[in-house]
Amino acid sequence: MQGVGFRPYVYRLARELGLGGWVLNDARGVMAEVEGGAGSVARFLERVGREAPPLAVLERIRADELPPIGAGSFQILPSPHGEAADAPVTPDSAPCPDCLRELFDPADRRFRYPFINCTNCGPRFTIVRGVPYDRLLTTMAAFAMCPACQAEYDDPDDRRFHAQPNACPACGPRVALLGAGGVPVDRHQPPDHLFGNGSRDVVAAAADALCDGAILAVKGVGGYHLACRADDEAAVARLRARKCREDKPFALMAADLERASELVLLGSDEQELLASPERPIVLAPRRPTAAVARAVAPRSTELGVMLPYSPLHHLLLAGAGRPLVMTSGNVSDEPIAYRDEDALSRLGQIADLFVVHDRPIETRTDDSVVRSVAGARAFLRRSRGYVPGAIGLPGAGAPRPLLACGAELKSTFCVAKGARAWVSHHIGDLHNYETLRSFADGVEHFQRLFAVAPEIVAHDLHPEYLSTKYALERDGVQLVGVQHHHAHLAACLAEHGLGGPAIGAIFDGTGYGADGTVWGGELLHGDLDSFTRVGSLQAVRLPGGERAIKQPWRMAGAWLLAAGDRGSEDTPPLPAALLNRVDPAAWRQVIGLARSGLASPVTSSVGRLFDAVAALCGICPEVNYEGQAAVELEAACDPHERRRYPVALTSAGGSLLLDPREMIGAIAADVAAGVAAGAVASRFHHAVVHATVDACATLASRHATELVVLSGGVFANRRLLTGSIAGLRAAGLRVLTPRRLPAGDGGISYGQAAIAAARTSS
Repeated sequence: MQGVGFRPYVYRLARELGLGGWVLNDARGVMAEVEGGAGSVARFLERVGREAPPLAVLERIRADELPPIGAGSFQILPSPHGEAADAPVTPDSAPCPDCLRELFDPADRRFRYPFINCTNCGPRFTIVRGVPYDRLLTTMAAFAMCPACQAEYDDPDDRRFHAQPNACPACGPRVALLGAGGVPVDRHQPPDHLFGNGSRDVVAAAADALCDGAILAVKGVGGYHLACRADDEAAVARLRARKCREDKPFALMAADLERASELVLLGSDEQELLASPERPIVLAPRRPTAAVARAVAPRSTELGVMLPYSPLHHLLLAGAGRPLVMTSGNVSDEPIAYRDEDALSRLGQIADLFVVHDRPIETRTDDSVVRSVAGARAFLRRSRGYVPGAIGLPGAGAPRPLLACGAELKSTFCVAKGARAWVSHHIGDLHNYETLRSFADGVEHFQRLFAVAPEIVAHDLHPEYLSTKYALERDGVQLVGVQHHHAHLAACLAEHGLGGPAIGAIFDGTGYGADGTVWGGELLHGDLDSFTRVGSLQAVRLPGGERAIKQPWRMAGAWLLAAGDRGSEDTPPLPAALLNRVDPAAWRQVIGLARSGLASPVTSSVGRLFDAVAALCGICPEVNYEGQAAVELEAACDPHERRRYPVALTSAGGSLLLDPREMIGAIAADVAAGVAAGAVASRFHHAVVHATVDACATLASRHATELVVLSGGVFANRRLLTGSIAGLRAAGLRVLTPRRLPAGDGGISYGQAAIAAARTSS
């Protein structure tokens, strides 16, 4: 409601209908008092929600009748301060069509101004320091409006009436082009009174540098990007080397839908996502003719593409005249840089030039990543553009204010009170101090922004997660430990407004199991309060512990050992696809670890099964980023292959067991016989889909439910997800998948919040 032009909209509507009264922002939302004839008041109530501004999200409209006081005019009153915050904060939004027209209009006073905005678009969450949403509580507070901007701000008929980030070249933020040492590139600086007008300006100089092959650090809305030409193999290779990002695909930015469609195949769903005000990175199939350097996304059949979401981006893309790599401004595994001095320090060895500006970023926020699956949005990362949109909690909601600390990979946290929960932006993997500090700072900001003083703190059961340790260090709170895979199940149920029970197929890489082992291929029956493990993948050893996650060939060895003659002491031979890629002595050592159990915990992880098959095929014996083996195995699939490998489904003690050992033997035999990796990969995917559908249908019948949840990071796999959905629907079951949050660990914190709310409400 706040920051979307709602007060001026109410002002204009009341004036049009001849009503008196007032409207204001308070800490809970927007409050208005209107007085007039019964017919006019009724029309106001009828239209106020239906004709709301484009960025407005109305949760409810409550109307109370009051005695008339004879108000003869309508006015916007100042926002009261000092109240407890309870108002949603608006996410950042891409430039609206009106602002874009002005941006490229030589006759407009904001021609080529990189910070153009109005009440219908522009920065919100990343500049907000507190509520109510007024300029003094944003990072625009230091910029006093010039008379022209102030006149717009004060004019109820102007599009910028009470637009808090309103600015122009005369009074607002400015861009500068700096060398790697932070020294201004003087020859590119415009005169103080010019910020465009057809002259050679800072952004034009930056675009020229990109065209010449330079790598630029660009300060965006929620942090810095690293940018270069997408079609320049040498520039992309330099960026990879400097950023220490060996294989993980880079995101691309295209000027418009037409340019994006030259890179990827776009259906109507993808086009809608790309052009939405949120402007996420959208994953879509790569066109064979895409003019993109091979190093942008090696061994991937998809590209991640986004459209410009700030005026600065629009100007850069227009000046460059071609798509750009636009990847997070960091060294791999670090949080993105968002403060200027930090960017100059951390990115100085990567970027040739820096495009900076003097509007501070309050909250570091990565780009969101989505794809369209089975006609619906599926998040891989939920961040800029969507955060901090509130997500409801089912039932009675949270009985007391709570904080959920999430997991460790793809970390988010969640604060909640009453019926609302606010899931944070993407924090990253909690493996270092810098990311942990970003996590802690984010928690403090959300607590302040939404006036949540947690009395309940939920956390993962894993004792070594930094998020768990953070939770356990909180004083004076009620702690609620939540099993990792139960949180996945609960997150999906709760975002759909349901409490369960349901059957959940929860497939991921690793999660701390209730029995102390490493879970990751779980079949659960549960609701928001509790769960029972009713099935799982056959468990094998994880030889070398976490080293097996980085080296999938170790999992290949563990599964070959499990699939072999269990009475034999022979070492499974090194597969032909791994010859000259794995040291034979290391192979024998790993087989020994798996056989003895030394430094080799038991795991039921489906993610590690994907790793093993990718290694057996020779596709990905070692990984450089999380999920790489599964991504490349899916990319290798032969779309024409229809056969599948066998996966046994057995019952033991009332629990179902998915046993792929026969499949592993068949895969090894096929690879040894020279069957193409694409055919093997497809047969494997078909096998996992069939086993998932069969297991869920069996359990749904056994537990008398028609509701099935598919979640966990492995379901980021498009083939697995679409095949499983289709098979379960064909079996007459209702299938739920995450739609407002990622299936992976980015949704864990919300699931923890939903479980903690349910458990503490009774």
